[in-house]
Amino acid sequence: MPKRGPAEHRVTLSRQRVIEAGVRLADAQGAEALSMRRLGRELGVEAMALYNHVDNKDDLLDGMIEWAADEIELPEDSTDWRRFTRRRAVSAHAVLMRHTWLPALWTSRITLGPVRMRYMDHALRSLREAGFPPDLLDRGYHAIEDHIVGHAMRAIGFALDDEQMRQLGEPMLRSSPLAEFPDLVAHIRHHLEQPSHGEGFEFGLDLILDGLERLRDGS
Repeated sequence: MPKRGPAEHRVTLSRQRVIEAGVRLADAQGAEALSMRRLGRELGVEAMALYNHVDNKDDLLDGMIEWAADEIELPEDSTDWRRFTRRRAVSAHAVLMRHTWLPALWTSRITLGPVRMRYMDHALRSLREAGFPPDLLDRGYHAIEDHIVGHAMRAIGFALDDEQMRQLGEPMLRSSPLAEFPDLVAHIRHHLEQPSHGEGFEFGLDLILDGLERLRDGS
C-alpha cells in the first residue's frame, strides 16, 4: 500500500468547522472545558492553526453564540404579535436549554453578530407593529427576554428530576429548623407529591404576554 504524503494528512479547516467543533465540545463538557489547545486536539491540529480562522477565544465564543442563535425560529408572519412572540420565545428557550453553556454567554457577551441582530430586530418590530408605545415596547421586550434567559439559567443551574427532588426534600422536611416555616414546608411537600410537568416557562411567558396586552390596550 503506498505511503501517504504530507498533504493527505492535513486537516482541512474553516471558520465554520472550528465554530461547530467548539459548540460540540461545549455541549459535551461545558464552556469551562473549552480552550484553543483543547479544541485543536479535538480537530487534530495544533492550536495555532485555529487562529487562521478565528481571531482568538473571544471571537470563537461570539461565533458559537451566532451559530446557536441561528437555531431559533423566527416565524415569517408577525402580524399576530402574541403568536409570533410566543413561538419565538419558546424556540429561543429551547435552544438555550439545548446548549447549556449558552445562557451565561448570551447575557455576558455584548458583541452582536448579524444573527442576533436579526433576532432582536424581529422581536422589537413585532411589538412596534402591534401598536406598543415606545416605553412599553422597551420594557415589554426586556421582560420577555429576561424571562427566556433567566428561566433557562435557573432550570440549568437547578436541574433536579423527581427522584433527586425527593432525595433533597425528604431530609429537609425532617429537619427541625424547617418547622418554623410552614408555607415552605407546604411548598416542598407539593413538589414531592406532584410530578413535575416542565410547564413553568410557558406559564410565566403567558402571564407576561397577558400583562403586556392589557397595558397596551389600556394605553
